[in-house]
Amino acid sequence: MKKYIIVITTISAAIMELLDTTIVNVALSQISGALGATIEDIAWVITSYAIANVIIIPMTGFLGEYFGRKSYYLTSMILFGIASYFCGTSETLWELVFWRFIQGIGGGALLSTSQAILFDAFDPKDRGIASGLFGMGIVLGPTLGPVLGGYIVEHYSWEQIFYVNIPICFVASILTILFIDRKVGEGEKKDQITIDYLGIGLLIMGIGSLQYVLEKGESEDWFESRQIVMISIMAFVGLVGFVWREFSTNHPVVNLRIFNYKIFALSSIFTLISGFGLFTSVFVYPVMVQRINGFTPLETGLSLVFPTLAAVFLFPVIGKRMGAGAPPIPYMAVGIIFFIIFGFYSGTATPDMGRWDFFPMQLCRVIGIALLQLPLINQAVAGLKPSEYPAGIALTNMIRQLGGAFGIALANNYVTNRTAQHRSDLMANLSPDNPLFNERLANAVRNMTSLTGDAFNATSIAYKQLEAAVMKQSYFLAYLDTFRLVSIFFIVIFPLLLLLKTKKVSPEETAKAAKAAADSH
Repeated sequence: MKKYIIVITTISAAIMELLDTTIVNVALSQISGALGATIEDIAWVITSYAIANVIIIPMTGFLGEYFGRKSYYLTSMILFGIASYFCGTSETLWELVFWRFIQGIGGGALLSTSQAILFDAFDPKDRGIASGLFGMGIVLGPTLGPVLGGYIVEHYSWEQIFYVNIPICFVASILTILFIDRKVGEGEKKDQITIDYLGIGLLIMGIGSLQYVLEKGESEDWFESRQIVMISIMAFVGLVGFVWREFSTNHPVVNLRIFNYKIFALSSIFTLISGFGLFTSVFVYPVMVQRINGFTPLETGLSLVFPTLAAVFLFPVIGKRMGAGAPPIPYMAVGIIFFIIFGFYSGTATPDMGRWDFFPMQLCRVIGIALLQLPLINQAVAGLKPSEYPAGIALTNMIRQLGGAFGIALANNYVTNRTAQHRSDLMANLSPDNPLFNERLANAVRNMTSLTGDAFNATSIAYKQLEAAVMKQSYFLAYLDTFRLVSIFFIVIFPLLLLLKTKKVSPEETAKAAKAAADSH
């Protein structure tokens, strides 16, 4: 019974943390109106959370060791709940941005620490199932965000998006106190641990600046903005300085030396691209179907949830196979193939498709994630020493988040450029020499004249209608191009699977490795 309570606690915390990365997206217009902020400024509500997340995630291994894993986990959960409350009571934009940043600091610990605690709840031979359950959380969190946010916005108010976290945090905190055990010696070596203050400072400057550039670059016109240029320089100096510091000190806050392991380094490439595919697909699809297909926020969320639920059963099945010593490479290969199919299949969508028409292509996406993410979690830490597992898990989670940030930034820029190109191509057909254009224009003019009775302005209105139709089609074609781009990235990394070939691992060896990993947390 205790094991299942721990499962519910940790999975709920992980889902809640990831859910908050996407739940706000569908409420930005309502928040903007309520707080009197522009759409450009309201984007900071998302950006501040993402920056805090990416900064804190790589430090979770160190912070858990310094404060004690249970204490750090409980404090982070309480901090997340308190910040959620103040997000809902915020009366100004920058007050909300501040509390979203604090919420991101609390939430960043929930991901990696939940994974470690979940591993401890299972016997070594069953820890593949634990990986499967955690993989479910990774996928369900970002997917549930739009549907839950859409429902709350349509039926209640935007504040409830944040208040919904409070009872979950309260219950999870009580369960953590009662059922999650402290490990022997946990938090008792604080006086023996040297804090790498310089490394922490460089990490905050480098990762925080990089995340800012990725989040705000498109809206600020990238390097045409002096601000983006300056922050890019800060990101470069911070990241280079951080790498130098972590390799030169005997007490690094993040153990980057694990990148010396070939398997971990190569797995990080797959983790980056999997994060790119996961977050980019979840970002582009809602925008497309709401702008082009006319979906409401709730319809959009439901069209994502049902395919996800249909494939959820795969996670524990694959986890069990991993725990039995099944090689991860075949699963990863099939997962990449499903992602490639998803990208090109989605590229055939039409503007008149309904919610269920998108089900097959979204199912391909979820199956691809299930087959790729879970084996990748195991593969990423294969070959690491037990003492290096916390750093490996934290870095893997950070790299996945960065992959998502890279993907969203790239998708924004790519959609803008492709829209301009498609508009230019389509406008070339709007010529007086084109009989089809003349026929459509004449029909539009007649319709406007009959509706308004204003024959003088009917032609001008008809031209504006045609321009709007061209822009809508240009955006639609650009979104389809972006789905294909996702496929291309997976095609590029597919050959790297040959370099990941590892020896077959027996169930006994897998159990020993899992036990060592859990004991190291």
